[in-house]
Amino acid sequence: MTRTKPFVSLPARTALGALTTVCALTLTACGNGGDPTATTADDAGKASSDTITIGSANFTESELLATIYAEALKAKGVKVRTRLSIGSRETYIPALKDGSIDLLPEYTGALLQYFDPKTEAATRDEVVAALKKKLPAGLTSLKEAEAEDKDVLVVTEKTAKANNLRTISDLKPVAGTLALGAPPEWKTRVNGVVGLKNVYGLQFGKFVSLDAGGPLTLSAVTGGQVQVADMYSTDPGIAKNKLVALKDDKSLFLAENILPVINEKKATPTVVTTLNAVSAALTTEELMTMNGKVSDLSDMGSVAQDWLKSHDLA
Repeated sequence: MTRTKPFVSLPARTALGALTTVCALTLTACGNGGDPTATTADDAGKASSDTITIGSANFTESELLATIYAEALKAKGVKVRTRLSIGSRETYIPALKDGSIDLLPEYTGALLQYFDPKTEAATRDEVVAALKKKLPAGLTSLKEAEAEDKDVLVVTEKTAKANNLRTISDLKPVAGTLALGAPPEWKTRVNGVVGLKNVYGLQFGKFVSLDAGGPLTLSAVTGGQVQVADMYSTDPGIAKNKLVALKDDKSLFLAENILPVINEKKATPTVVTTLNAVSAALTTEELMTMNGKVSDLSDMGSVAQDWLKSHDLA
């Protein structure tokens, strides 16, 4: 799925495929009118062996997470430089492998499916364990955060209270009377209508094709055109509109916990300890709040620093 600016949180489960076709695998310019890996003046030149180059995918949440990693490491005296908005996995995974970048925030389920499209792992522990076995030689993943950005079914507070809805399973008695709003591809996806029927036994009264968790979806569920909608768990629109995210109690959607992926050569004790502390503190709710601040045009660096300071990490 893709989102519209200014807020783009997509964990790239579809790997931002359309954009990838116009991005060279050598980190050439893509979408921003220049080299997306270009460093600022104080970072110019080749990185020294003790400098960690931190990259990000080309959506807002990934850039925010990379900025958090950078500011946390700087606070511990680690030399860093950032190369944000590189592109999708087809671009930045080769860059991690060849050392063009050393560190990047990732999403467990999406990354596992990139390396193993047929994986049957679903829960947090299953996905993390499987991912560690699939990462290429030379790369390692650090501790995953509680925070995750994944598909969630949301309803309004009114709908939740009227139908006693807390989990996706709770929809079964009433699904036939409700309209489901989601992107068109959901009609045939296992992680969509097919899975909701096969795993949960849900047959909705109506399916409404909308955008991928964007403004049309938000407007439709808050305005009553649909009663259930597919969104992303860190979308600030959920909290702003007091929507209820239903628990995926049968793990239809893969866990998408956030974790750092790093070149093993750069995973020093200080770096590992620092990034693991960031993961230990990061929650879905806090990431949603930070996404909201960035979407309201707050400075990304200030948002990252404020969060780190609130957890004594900077």
